[in-house]
Amino acid sequence: MPWRWHDASVTVTAWVLLGAAAVLIGLAKTALGGLGSIAIAIFATVLPAKESTGAILLLLVVGDVVAAWHYRGDADRALLRRLIPAVVPGLLLGVAFLAVVDDVVLRRSIGGLLLAMAALQLWLKVRAPSSTSAVASSRAAGVVTGAASGFATMTANAAGPVMTLYLVAQGIDKRRFLGTGALFYLGVNLCKVPLSAGLGLLGGDTVVRTALLAPLVLLGTWAGVHLVRRLSQTRFEQAVLAATVVSAVALVVR
Repeated sequence: MPWRWHDASVTVTAWVLLGAAAVLIGLAKTALGGLGSIAIAIFATVLPAKESTGAILLLLVVGDVVAAWHYRGDADRALLRRLIPAVVPGLLLGVAFLAVVDDVVLRRSIGGLLLAMAALQLWLKVRAPSSTSAVASSRAAGVVTGAASGFATMTANAAGPVMTLYLVAQGIDKRRFLGTGALFYLGVNLCKVPLSAGLGLLGGDTVVRTALLAPLVLLGTWAGVHLVRRLSQTRFEQAVLAATVVSAVALVVR
């Protein structure tokens, strides 16, 4: 169902879906990261796939700013230092990929990527915690996660599942999880803005759409802050992984 500003019957449905996605983005940023991928699936359904990557980017930045501020004292900068050096090559590879693929290939790539990340996270949960932690804390794991996050976020705004895998494997508490992710996503998404603009993905319609949907992102961030306070550490990890699995399936079966 492509987006049509001039088609009233489509516009109403599209706004309802995009509004729901905006709330999910806010929830994802301050509570359950996997919900962000459901929002990606909604945007990729309503809009052409390439346009959807630019349309959702500015809304993600809105949520990132709120989350980074709220969890500003909880980020693990040592973990971030392992990831950052490999992010830029991943971003550049993503730019090259976006420049040569069409909407169909991109949509299938988004779905396949999310499903693969969900499968990895389920595999992670059945591994022995000690061996998983040892692998996750290695320098190689940081490099792979950084590069994969850069590519995934540039092509599909889907760094969330990659980071969820990495951070859950670290065995860190939920506030440290959210604070580290918030600072990482904010930095990466701000870097993507000029790259996306250069690819022609941030047109005037996208800016207007962002301004209209931003209040719903803020509503979602507020709800997420209150939700995460009610979740135990175990329930938090289970909910994050379950949300990612649902989001992966939602896009693949589209």
